[in-house]
Amino acid sequence: MSNGSRAAKQVAWLGALALLVAPAAWAQQAADFFRQNCMSCHTIGGGRITGPDLKNVSQRRDRAWLVKFLQNPKAAIDGGDPYALELQQQARGVIMPTVPGMSPAVAEALLNLIGAESSLPKSQFAGLGISDAPFTAAQAAEGEQIFSGGRRLAKGGPPCISCHATASVGGLGGGRLGPDLTRVYERLGGRRAAGMWLMAPATTTMQAVFRQRPLQPEEILPLLAYIEAAAAQPPQGEPSSVINFFLLGFGGMALGLVSAGAIWRGRLRGVRRKLVQGERAEVE
Repeated sequence: MSNGSRAAKQVAWLGALALLVAPAAWAQQAADFFRQNCMSCHTIGGGRITGPDLKNVSQRRDRAWLVKFLQNPKAAIDGGDPYALELQQQARGVIMPTVPGMSPAVAEALLNLIGAESSLPKSQFAGLGISDAPFTAAQAAEGEQIFSGGRRLAKGGPPCISCHATASVGGLGGGRLGPDLTRVYERLGGRRAAGMWLMAPATTTMQAVFRQRPLQPEEILPLLAYIEAAAAQPPQGEPSSVINFFLLGFGGMALGLVSAGAIWRGRLRGVRRKLVQGERAEVE
């Protein structure tokens, strides 16, 4: 076999391999994109949360409409599209944001993914099976341990308290990088929506932190129990953590000034004693 024919066969083989690998790569990229950007508001076969269940969505609207809507949902709403307005009403007025990187090609890949997942007995994006049964006090206590860092997360992520606070956190309270989670149920629309958010957070900060270290189902359910218990507490005014911070700050400053005064007062007395003794020696 000549070198030319061997090279031609290698090129043909590589081309065939690329045709086989490319769809799989696109499918994985679409799955990752959906998990990072869509799963906090949508399921595929798991029912409505903030946004509609996307199972068999291509049977409800034609593909061209869906591709256009995915790229700019607000434009469809502002344009008075009846179906887009209906979706907004069902979402309690929430407008789907324009997702960064949502090109026509990405929209097509997502719709292919949704179609493939819709045909499965259970999609990987069906979400958590969260019961409506009341949580127990033991679950809430376990969730408080996870929230505060008393129990380490299975994948090594940081504790919630490093960025968030709740009304039941004592002492100096939690972090202020993220929002207070006391009323997160009200903001997200219930237990299932909050659970999906914890499973696939949509904010840039949380994605960067938890993309490689996601929360596990056995951690999400106790956290939901704790958050639900915190939401049941009566509203508070000024967060006690802020008041405690200032009280401790002023107390520490006062203690520092008293300590510094005591130290320097002793030193000044020693210097003054030597000066007096020196003056007496000269007089004598």
